Amino acid sequence: MSVIDTTAFYDHLVGQGVELFTGVPDSLLQDLCACIYDRTPREANIVAANEGNAVGLACGYHVATGKYAAVYLQNSGLGNIVNPVLSLAHSEVYGIPMLLIIGWRGEPGVKDEPQHVAQGRLTTAMLDAMEVPYQVVDPDRWQTQIDDALATMREANAPVALLVRKGTFSTYPFATPSKPGLTLTREAALAAVLEAIGPDAFVVSTTGKTSREVFELREGRSEGHARDFLTVGGMGHSSSIAMGACLGTEDLVYCVDGDGGFLMHMGSAPVIAQRARDNYRYILINNGAHESVGGQPTVAFDIDIPAILKGSGFEHVELVTDGADIADAVARVTARPRSALIVETVQGSRPDLGRPTVSPSANKVDMIAEFEGTRR
Repeated sequence: MSVIDTTAFYDHLVGQGVELFTGVPDSLLQDLCACIYDRTPREANIVAANEGNAVGLACGYHVATGKYAAVYLQNSGLGNIVNPVLSLAHSEVYGIPMLLIIGWRGEPGVKDEPQHVAQGRLTTAMLDAMEVPYQVVDPDRWQTQIDDALATMREANAPVALLVRKGTFSTYPFATPSKPGLTLTREAALAAVLEAIGPDAFVVSTTGKTSREVFELREGRSEGHARDFLTVGGMGHSSSIAMGACLGTEDLVYCVDGDGGFLMHMGSAPVIAQRARDNYRYILINNGAHESVGGQPTVAFDIDIPAILKGSGFEHVELVTDGADIADAVARVTARPRSALIVETVQGSRPDLGRPTVSPSANKVDMIAEFEGTRR
């Protein structure tokens, strides 16, 4: 399959009047997202906390300016846009035109990870059910497809979508930004965290490379996986999964979150701080980026996360940047209910980082058996 020149695709969108880009980055769109980040003024490219927020931004932008936004997302984020698309942007409500650029993970016939298969199979049906017209981007006629999509969007006063297959865009080099002074890698931080909490605690790890590294670290230690819930999908929900797990055990449950997941559904933080059982512990690995899908920055290094957690009700919050400090920090957090630890790291992972070899369904069976002996 031929590929589309990423810069030409971006330039054509801008030339057709798309002036605001917003969304949540996706691995299939990572070259387009890199191009957008590189060539768009900062105020005109907003990496949103979640896809629904991005649709909201597009709505407000159109009402205020009469112009149109492009919203980029992975198809796994369709669930987050259903409500704002149908109850706000739909032509029978406000009638807000916008262009949805959707990475099609789990496309039927294309091998992908288990968490993408059902979503990929149902993507076009979901768009049909939402009454969002769509086209699958074709490298041989993409300019015409953009023009047609934008014309339909303007005529219908409603969202339209372009579905993007794997390998659609040419490579666009992207220098991932990082916070000065940091040297600790996420994998080294996770190794120190797992060593400090020991093999007997339950762990709920966030979406993306964090869970992949947790799996490989367990393998390297010859430890089992029955006490690790790898949140392979459902980005942003690890903290709530851990809260739910606490209800069924007396053992400690550690949520090992990431900054992208934390930001995506940050409203769970005060609920957890106020209502979680005393066996809940929260650890946030913050590298300031959506690394698993291309490295585009989040706002996590620009905000005071310890203050947010304390304001939510966490009584003890620590922040570390040196791996040598992790063991003592974990010990202090472990000793106190309503405690949290933030570990700041650089971006990056091993090029040979693998993926879990235990299926989610098999992992669930093992975890249920493990929980049985620890229930309240």
